[in-house]
Amino acid sequence: MQKTVLLIEDENKVASFIKKGLEEHDYLVAMAHEGKMGIELALKNTYDVIILDLRLGDMSGFDVCKAVREQNKAIPILILTALGAISDKLQGFDLGADDYLVKPFEFEELLARIRALTKRTKLEPPEFNMLKIADLEINSDTKIVKRNNKVIELTAKEFFLLEYMVKNRDRVISRVDIAENIWNIHFDTGTNVIDVYVNFLRKKIDKDFEPKLIHTVIGMGYILKEN
Repeated sequence: MQKTVLLIEDENKVASFIKKGLEEHDYLVAMAHEGKMGIELALKNTYDVIILDLRLGDMSGFDVCKAVREQNKAIPILILTALGAISDKLQGFDLGADDYLVKPFEFEELLARIRALTKRTKLEPPEFNMLKIADLEINSDTKIVKRNNKVIELTAKEFFLLEYMVKNRDRVISRVDIAENIWNIHFDTGTNVIDVYVNFLRKKIDKDFEPKLIHTVIGMGYILKEN
């Protein structure tokens, strides 16, 4: 089944290049050259992923990201921009973006990021759909996460990262493990996106609760454990 992409990009040359490349790889691509149109399409139709440029003619891509995420918490959003500063990346992630690719980029890397974002996890047997550690509960079917019976809002990428860490509880997980299993990236992108996402999870999962579950193992990676 063909996967659908909503491309929100106001530079015609860049938009045409991306659209043509994606269609050659069997994606269906819908186009929006303005932020308002992008929001309208994103909320009216169903897509597997949104590719969003930050510098749009009528409004900031950050505002587009925020508007879409307020109505749809599940759809993956890939920010594509020339703005490479860490502050821009953090703002994008704070607003609910799932990944960030800086222009110029290799098209193969864009494809890899999209494949990772649209990767469908296999449904596990019902008895394994509820994951628990301490007072943290993860429902893999409903995607609802609770700690001490309080519902915790996570983006799609944050959910899959937490789910992966819980399934590998009490084991040190390297950044390479996370990059390959959550982002489906098998090369060094030169970004600290994994550390950023782990910090997002810490703020949501650990900051206001005890015991702390996510721990850093210096020089090796991360471990999720109860003690």
